[in-house]
This record gives sequence, structure tokens and C-alpha cells, in this order.
Amino acid sequence: MRLALFQPDIPQNLGAALRLTACMAVPLDVIEPCAFPLTDKSLKRAALDYGETSQVTLFSGWTAFLEARARQEGRLILFTTKGAQPYHRFDFQPGDTLLFGRESAGAPEEVHAAAQARLLIPLAPGMRSLNVINAASMALGEALRQTGSFPGEGI
Repeated sequence: MRLALFQPDIPQNLGAALRLTACMAVPLDVIEPCAFPLTDKSLKRAALDYGETSQVTLFSGWTAFLEARARQEGRLILFTTKGAQPYHRFDFQPGDTLLFGRESAGAPEEVHAAAQARLLIPLAPGMRSLNVINAASMALGEALRQTGSFPGEGI
């Protein structure tokens, strides 16, 4: 299981994603360019004290992400308001990569086309979207639950 962010816009969301994935023992893929400077120093600052346990891979762009070895090992699952299937009715697998688009613009058509599934999180009528990391937390929680992959689950 992996979590991926496509060209994130908000540094605080990247920080929250770093903490989420560190706590859940899940690798995080960041697909650049980001809408903010992403340096080693800013990445360490965003990760706070979770940096030591974070498994972060930076990709220079969409093509580099698609060509990565990790991409060959599982399905690419895009979360989008344009999805047709609710995430809680989807059968997740341990090798899935859960992909979330930009906060400001979502994911472009080429990202939609590459995904093996496009899922949505049902919202109350009239609501547009959740914060991307709130959505990622919900989706990752469901995927880990279904696959029996929560860290420390055997405790």
C-alpha cells in the first residue's frame, strides 16, 4: 500500500501526509512540481519529528512516477470528485497506490486515464470536497482495514 500526492499545492498538507504515512507505516510518493519550494530543509520541517520514520519518494514529474518500479507492482487508484464508485465499496489490495490530485485543480485527464480505478468519497448534498489529507486519511484507513494492514494490528 502506498499514498501518492500529485503536484501538491499546500505545504501544510504535505506535512500532514508525511505524518499520516509515517504513523501508518505506508510509503509516500510526491509527484512534482509542487506549488511551493520543496527542498530537503522544507521537507524536514514539514515532517517535524516524523522525518526519521517517513518513507518519502520524490518524483520529478508524472512520467517519472509512472515509470517507477513501485508502479509496476500494484494498481493505481485515483480519488476524485469525478469518480463513479464509492471508496467504501471498492476491494482494495495490498499493492495499491492511493493517488490524490492537487488541492486547487484535482488531477488532469492523463492522470485519470492512467488509473485502474477512480473512486469518490460520498459527501452531503451541496458539499464540494474534503481537505485532501482528510480524504486521504479516510481512504487509507479503509484500504488498511480491508487488507488487514494496520500497523500493530496483531497486538
